[in-house]
Amino acid sequence: MTSSPQTADVLLAGAGLANGLIALRLKATRPELRVVAFDQREPEVEDSHTWSFFSTDVPAPVRAWLEPMAAHRWDGYEVRFPGQRRRLTTAYASLTGAALHGVLEAALGEDFKLGRKIMSVSPGGVELEDGESWRGPLVIDGRGARRSAALTLAWQKFLGLELRLEQPHGLERPVIIDADVEQHDGFRFVYLLPFDATTMLVEDTYYSSGPRLDPAALEGRVLAYVAAKGWRVAEVVRREQGVLPIVLDGDMHALQSEGVAGVPMVGMRAALFHPVTGYSLPDAAILADLIAGAPQLTSAAVLSLVQARARRRWRESRFLRVLNRMLFLAADPPQRYKVLQRFYQLSQPLIERFYAGQPNRLDQARILIGRPPVPLGRALRALPSSSVHTRAKSTS
Repeated sequence: MTSSPQTADVLLAGAGLANGLIALRLKATRPELRVVAFDQREPEVEDSHTWSFFSTDVPAPVRAWLEPMAAHRWDGYEVRFPGQRRRLTTAYASLTGAALHGVLEAALGEDFKLGRKIMSVSPGGVELEDGESWRGPLVIDGRGARRSAALTLAWQKFLGLELRLEQPHGLERPVIIDADVEQHDGFRFVYLLPFDATTMLVEDTYYSSGPRLDPAALEGRVLAYVAAKGWRVAEVVRREQGVLPIVLDGDMHALQSEGVAGVPMVGMRAALFHPVTGYSLPDAAILADLIAGAPQLTSAAVLSLVQARARRRWRESRFLRVLNRMLFLAADPPQRYKVLQRFYQLSQPLIERFYAGQPNRLDQARILIGRPPVPLGRALRALPSSSVHTRAKSTS
């Protein structure tokens, strides 16, 4: 005999970054609501994600509640390329999966439901694999990225090791790109986050045409990089790896039609991430703020809000997708780093607007002006939208 459905005001399918921030904003601004989040991740499995953002990526009101959640903050960062190093003073911060888990557990209590596999969602409810049913006026689908025939993709792949070293590493700020390394599988760089004097995250990262990830090879390269710097590893604290989509082209309306009818999609599932960097935290935080302030918290009302936001961001990021096509379609893989190397010779305010996904027309002209660091003919051919016929291949 099936038990009667349970009820809540907001039902969140998935308890990752996007839905996690939505839950926290709703509990902070509308504490009378019952918000229930379901995730198939088991309670004892630690979330190994690290999400980062620049202080200029989000408006000040969002930054006011987001920055206190960050596990680590720095007053600037560095980039390194062959023959070129630069320090920038834009503040940078990182939120860890463990920190997000902790604040969600404190905010939701028993309504933070891990180890619960979702069978289906609808505009009015969530069905779990164990037969439990939930009903509510607002259901949000934030179950992570999915393959879509509506998008033409390349990939950002990475494997990171959080390491405790025997001696201080000497880094005062993150190195978000160290491309002064041997190139493999497209554009390769190492990403360094110094958490304290002897602990740091070292990620081996690739901008590649295919999604295949070889964890053993990447871990070997991380350890070789660390050894070459003279750092001796005392302990591998944790590992994280991922394959993030980089959007070359697509159809946002088609993407939105692929979801469950009437159910708003958020986060990576809705292609709400920076097309070039893959950063998803800024979009997730801004959307969480919008949803928390919505006059009606129903699936229909939030669907309209979320889809409008995603379409707006898609229009705003057209130029960024052009840059992706130049990077992947015009540049020879071993020379892709030169595109980013040239970009980092531009002004800091322009770089900040780029990372916020809002380069203005003058920024766009400045990025493209002069001789491109790729063959001119290929650069010109990469500027128009790529053919729809390539989508099936890139998503297979």
